[in-house]
Amino acid sequence: MKKHPKNLLKQFQEKLLSQNGFYHGLFWMIILALLILIEGVQQEFFFTLSNQLINVFFYAVIVYFNLFYLIPNYLSKNRFLTYGILLIAASIVLTPLKMIIFVIKFEHYPELQKNVIDHQFLHILLTFLIAGSSTVYKIFNDWFIHVSEKQELEKQTMQSELRFLKSQINPHFLFNTLNNLYALTLKKSDKAPEIVIKLSEMMRYMLYECNEKRVMLSKEVNYIKNYIDLESLRQGKNVKINFQLIGDAGHRMIAPLMFTPFLENSFKHGVGNLIANGFVNIKLSVNGDDVDFYIENSKPDKPPTSIHKDKRSGGIGLVNVQKRLNLLYPEKYDLQIKDTPNAYAVHLKINLDE
Repeated sequence: MKKHPKNLLKQFQEKLLSQNGFYHGLFWMIILALLILIEGVQQEFFFTLSNQLINVFFYAVIVYFNLFYLIPNYLSKNRFLTYGILLIAASIVLTPLKMIIFVIKFEHYPELQKNVIDHQFLHILLTFLIAGSSTVYKIFNDWFIHVSEKQELEKQTMQSELRFLKSQINPHFLFNTLNNLYALTLKKSDKAPEIVIKLSEMMRYMLYECNEKRVMLSKEVNYIKNYIDLESLRQGKNVKINFQLIGDAGHRMIAPLMFTPFLENSFKHGVGNLIANGFVNIKLSVNGDDVDFYIENSKPDKPPTSIHKDKRSGGIGLVNVQKRLNLLYPEKYDLQIKDTPNAYAVHLKINLDE
């Protein structure tokens, strides 16, 4: 539906009164100054100024007519032929009106009058090119806004996924840890205080420190160690859990909970009642800005028959993990997954150079 002229005028006024109106005004002042410099002050200054004010007025009319009417009603609706015809028609209509004003204004300057009449086509072409330039500007501006909005949406999606990931503390892991802790307190075991500290550190890290865009890699490593220690307590002696850290995490920064989905997934699928001799092997190597994370877990001889099949990388799924990697480390990571009859392995390499 085409916009009513009153609505069009109201929109135009709102645009000019907004913050953008200042930049529009500044732009036309610069154009005015350039036109004065190009023409040169052959007559008195105010005569030249008035000439270029007329030019700027008609240029502004066709530019805003193009931006607020032609583009929204024709170009944006893919009516390219109609848009092109109307833009040419607008140039042909507006330019003679400007020429009439100049002919009247140059009443006492026959040479200037003749110059205006002889170069009408050139003025029409110039008007059309200026209108066309506003079209190019509009296309690039809309593209830039679209890209910015897309990036903002991706950022919000990434943040919501991180919040979701932080909420995915495995309830079985938590309850079993508390049950084991309760059993240790009944036995008055010296391990009980240590378990409380590890659990509190994990909860504090997930609920508070992970709100930052980046966290220290050393804290992420400490979280992994605490997680493994508590899982070792929960799983007992029938499960072999190995963790190897190569290199120094130092003060390098990494996106929080980057390895958690793979970690949770390995313990969820890699050990359990269906596996006689389960194992989880984890190796984290740090070499400069390169982090190499490898995790491998055992698999049952027969896969579970549950109809609720979780995706193989924890609470948020492999697809969302890859999406988060694409947002945080575009072209700076390599993720490989190997699924064999007896084991499931994930190999993730990330370059942390910002």
